[in-house]
Amino acid sequence: MQQNQLKSFHNVALHGGFSNAARALNQTQPAISEQVRKLEQSYDVLLFIREHRSVRLTEQGEQLFLLTRQLFEVEDRISDYLSQTRTTVEGTLRIIVDSAHHITDILGRFRARYPKVFVSLRTGNTAEILQSLRSYTAEIGVLGSQITNRDMDTHDLGATQIIACASKDFPLAENPELTLAELAKLPLVFREQGSRTRQKLQEAASAQGVKLRPAIEIEGREAMREVVASGAGIGFVSQAEFGHDARLVQVMLKDVDIQMSETLVCMKQRGEVRAIRTFMRFASEGGSA
Repeated sequence: MQQNQLKSFHNVALHGGFSNAARALNQTQPAISEQVRKLEQSYDVLLFIREHRSVRLTEQGEQLFLLTRQLFEVEDRISDYLSQTRTTVEGTLRIIVDSAHHITDILGRFRARYPKVFVSLRTGNTAEILQSLRSYTAEIGVLGSQITNRDMDTHDLGATQIIACASKDFPLAENPELTLAELAKLPLVFREQGSRTRQKLQEAASAQGVKLRPAIEIEGREAMREVVASGAGIGFVSQAEFGHDARLVQVMLKDVDIQMSETLVCMKQRGEVRAIRTFMRFASEGGSA
């Protein structure tokens, strides 16, 4: 097995095809194809399913891609180590969050301080965030809970109450407070299974002997907000996420105090990747790193 064979495989998987990999490596497509073919032949394994104009990873290919991500990331870390006198922080940070509200301020100040770091941001629930970090498809996560996972480094971003929200025209929406028992009689709009907000709310209700069942289940916070704004039911967010939406009103939960903790996380074994390390330190030092 040669390094250039692994690099060819890695770039085909990373860029989604042999032509894209060839452009990324400044080589010809036949050369890339030959390197991958030799790798597959040497170990009697099929890494890609070749289709008309696309390729997709086999199960063995997926496993190898996870390993090559780690391999080439270590190469980058070695390069960083040998270039510690360099002051410029560069690279890419893929951030996955339960809600962008908890990180936008930090992110704005970070980009002002480190303009050569490209940042992509997407949303997901707790399970999706942890999976993305562990599969190396994201570098930084923001979770709606505190965690003690041994494979994660964390930084506490604080906590805020979970509240109900409703369309300003929804019946009872003018009532600023509702009990969990009163909520159980209303049409509820819940996030998908895996949502930490939903889990905390249902756990609190269960502790009171109240069963909260969704009339509507919907994936994603923004989609949930749109459904609630239409008047279809009562939704739930943390108070920090409520924001400013003239279509909605806050409805406090008067017989329970459910706190949503927000935690910045990254994989411990990736903590020395320069862009990750810099972002985590920047956040923990209040944006002054």
